[in-house]
Amino acid sequence: MTPQELKAACLAMTGAREEFPFDESNSVFKVAGKIFAISRLDAEPLRVSLKCEPELAVQLRLNHPAIIPGYHLNKRHWNTVVLDGSVPDQLVLDMIEDSYDLVVAGLPKREREKLHWRSLGERG
Repeated sequence: MTPQELKAACLAMTGAREEFPFDESNSVFKVAGKIFAISRLDAEPLRVSLKCEPELAVQLRLNHPAIIPGYHLNKRHWNTVVLDGSVPDQLVLDMIEDSYDLVVAGLPKREREKLHWRSLGERG
């Protein structure tokens, strides 16, 4: 996955925005003001930090050496993925979507409705 593909995948989420609250090098992707992805898009190797369910985070780390506890983040709820080609792009895309969904699920109902987002239980 290239930096451009990573950025496009994050910005493809409804209501997603790219901001630079830390410095001009670190892209922070937010929805309704809440972070769901962080990446230094010019880094070698490229990495992205994503929110994750704690149990799934552990499983992903066990199954993929390139998925590590979140760098400078709550390691229980965040993973950092080294995009070195060892983690399939589809899994990275799924992880981006999962991170976004976790953040949106925690938003007030009014914010979720603005995004036309439905929880898994409401989808069908």
